[in-house]
Amino acid sequence: MSMSLSLSFDVLLAFALLWSAWRSLSTPDLSRAVVMFIVFGLLMTLAWARLDAPDIALAEAAIGAGLTGALLLDALATLRGKRKATLDG
Repeated sequence: MSMSLSLSFDVLLAFALLWSAWRSLSTPDLSRAVVMFIVFGLLMTLAWARLDAPDIALAEAAIGAGLTGALLLDALATLRGKRKATLDG
């Protein structure tokens, strides 16, 4: 019973990884793309944890989802500020 549950979770995780990667790359909205990138990083953290690699999972959570996501959100806010200043001026 637990083997089939484990396999089901792994298949669901693989599907969620592919779906979030595709949505991150294919969406025209930049803010949605950044959020989907962060979701992808968090799902990758789960995947590394399932592969019994807790050190890589922690690095992925800190760098992939955390730091990179924060930098992308800051870059998006800067782009929106410049675009608004261009439209106003």
